[in-house]
Amino acid sequence: MTMKRLALIAFAALLLASETGAAKTAADTVLIVTHTTGYRHDSIEQAAIAIAQLARDASMTVENTADPTRFDQPLDTVHTIVLVSTTTRRNQPETEWLTGSRRKTFQNFMRRGGGVVAIHGAADSHYAWDWYGRMIGARFARHPKGTPTGTVRRATVAHPSLACLPGQFFHTDEWYWFADVDPALRPLLTFSPASIGETGAEDHPVSWAHDFEGGRVFYTSLGHTPEAWHNSLILAHVRGGLLWASGRRP
Repeated sequence: MTMKRLALIAFAALLLASETGAAKTAADTVLIVTHTTGYRHDSIEQAAIAIAQLARDASMTVENTADPTRFDQPLDTVHTIVLVSTTTRRNQPETEWLTGSRRKTFQNFMRRGGGVVAIHGAADSHYAWDWYGRMIGARFARHPKGTPTGTVRRATVAHPSLACLPGQFFHTDEWYWFADVDPALRPLLTFSPASIGETGAEDHPVSWAHDFEGGRVFYTSLGHTPEAWHNSLILAHVRGGLLWASGRRP
């Protein structure tokens, strides 16, 4: 049985467990969102399983959804939303699902101090909603072909998402270039375009964290491949981001 097939089975069990445990949701719930209307990454199921385990290891309650109508309901029991490569289609606003009253629901969640963890393709989403782009901190612009192995460097700042990472490491991923980058953002991780054969370019941001309208947002563009979600460095990085976004400390 292939890894992808095993991941799908585990993901289905994760969704079922989330539904059957809905009555137990509390004010420390992490809502993991996997809905897409654009390109659907093969890593989504693996990522959702891994992040759910990270949350449970931190004694958080997990709720999973692939249904956008979840945002038609109150988010009062949710303290952190995880957007797992929740892509829509660029120049096709009809594919966007955070529309109408759902936008207000999301904004109210942020403004009462909620946290967001945004993974990879979450930056490739909702291009027609300016607030969403500012909340993430930047928008996906392009990526070189394939998933080459590049050099990642950590910033010299203190942040939970960096606590277990070396100063530099190699990683295989789909490397994003960004547009509309908030000039106030301070990257947590960068990567060297020269390390994947892109010449004449400075290091590009890979991950960042910022306060936004009363809430907290952690974003990482790492996690394109299913294998990334079995990588201890990536898991440690996302774990720290999750704890930070939720207002906890490692």
